[in-house]
Amino acid sequence: MRNFNSNQLSLLISLIITIVTFLFWLINYFFIIIWWLGVLWIITVFMISYFTIKYILNHFIYDKIKPIYKAIHDINLKNKELKNSQQNIDLITKVEKEVSLYSENKTMEIQKLKEMEQYRKEFLGNVSHELKTPIFNIQGYILTLIDGGINDPEITKLYLDRTEKSINRMISIVEDLDTISRLEAGQLELKPSDFDISELITDVYEIHQIKANEKKIRLDYVNELMMPIFVNADKKRIFEVLSNLVINGLNYGKKKGFIQIKIYDMDKYILIEIKDNGKGIPAENLPRIFERFYRVDKGRSREEGGTGLGLSIVKHIIEVHDQTINVKSTIDEGTSFSFTLNKSQKK
Repeated sequence: MRNFNSNQLSLLISLIITIVTFLFWLINYFFIIIWWLGVLWIITVFMISYFTIKYILNHFIYDKIKPIYKAIHDINLKNKELKNSQQNIDLITKVEKEVSLYSENKTMEIQKLKEMEQYRKEFLGNVSHELKTPIFNIQGYILTLIDGGINDPEITKLYLDRTEKSINRMISIVEDLDTISRLEAGQLELKPSDFDISELITDVYEIHQIKANEKKIRLDYVNELMMPIFVNADKKRIFEVLSNLVINGLNYGKKKGFIQIKIYDMDKYILIEIKDNGKGIPAENLPRIFERFYRVDKGRSREEGGTGLGLSIVKHIIEVHDQTINVKSTIDEGTSFSFTLNKSQKK
């Protein structure tokens, strides 16, 4: 029955009634004087049964389908319009498919909303935790000074220096959050220009050379083209991207290890790869490393002074440039980030 449309169902029921009527006629055959009168009676019963049942079924089906279509498609159809739009269609099967698709879409929406709610809770918890640490540190230093520590010049100097570091950490968190918010809202206007990516990489390395020397990490740059490579992008933001990725490599790198930036010519694009031979990232953490405040090694990241927002900012900046960033990592072998930029049309 579930595979029959309304026409087939009406025909089937009409045939059943007709057969029953025919059997009744056979039983009373000898009482019927004119034979064609019996045939006419059977035909009449069939026609009346068919159209009556079809009308009843259609009226019932369309009345039931109308609210379903209205709910699924958010439309207001009259019965006549709905009937005209669904002529010669297996309504039951069509509605079943559409309801199933509607249910799947709603299930996905609900799942996405649950994930967003969970992400919101984690984000609020992370923001609270990140700000709570420096605030409590500042509170502790000030209370120590109030309780008499201010009378000791050495303690005063030490605690004021630590207070300054905690304040700077809070400022960094707030600035990074502001940057991400403006990136997500599309309020951060890019200022694209043509520049030599090789020079920018050199500038980034120079800034982080002292920390690299302290950790005995070698900073390498490989330009197989052996010539200046011009790209078209926001120079300041790409500097921020490269700087954050180099800092990430320094924070998680091995002593006497290396960080290597390599450039590849990809026709209309330039591919930039930042690779290290650090501790690596577990496979289960890779899908989440670009989330705000997500840390693979929470304790170590905070010791290094990171805000937990660097990689999130990197991803947003690259996406604002209509490009993508990818990451590959193997435990105890290292991590590789790669992204593309538009090649400059400058000759």
